[in-house]
Amino acid sequence: MPGSVSPMTDPAAAVADFAHEMGVLKRLRRAGWWQAGVRDPESVAEHSLRVAQLAALIAAEEGADPARAAYLGLWHDSQETRTTDLPHTARPYVTRTAGNEAITRDQVAHLPDAAARTVTNAVAEYEARQTLEARCAKDADKLECLLQALEYRAAGHQHVQAWIDSSRAGLTTSFAARVADAALAGSTMTWHDQARC
Repeated sequence: MPGSVSPMTDPAAAVADFAHEMGVLKRLRRAGWWQAGVRDPESVAEHSLRVAQLAALIAAEEGADPARAAYLGLWHDSQETRTTDLPHTARPYVTRTAGNEAITRDQVAHLPDAAARTVTNAVAEYEARQTLEARCAKDADKLECLLQALEYRAAGHQHVQAWIDSSRAGLTTSFAARVADAALAGSTMTWHDQARC
């Protein structure tokens, strides 16, 4: 475009371009739910918000850094702007030569160094699962899926039990497991019934 500044020479333009790419996550639907009959599932961005929130809460109870865990949860699916959200049933048929770390490096290639490092480091930490914060963020991802499945089931979608079972089985922290068990035993509307109107 005539008169525009290249993101390669203007760090602010590079961040603006990256922000536009991340905006795709607001429109990108979590595709696996279509297989369960959910016509309009939540977006990847909506999923990531609750993952970040849950990661902070789990981390606080597990003795980890809530802010770091939330930050890892925030970036955990950011690569899906380029790969889309592939349901687990599609993965055996898709040959993916690049892991999430490589995709992230491509995504942030034009960002200023400090900004690029903060994203690549977060994704690498999340993928490695070596820190307690990363394990809390991964559990938050699983727990968010379980909660979403319960909410879809409460809305009348009957074919979500596999998501509930696999999400519960994948939890590794004791507090995330306790939250999952409480959610399974409770109602998706308890918070509403207890709220003061």
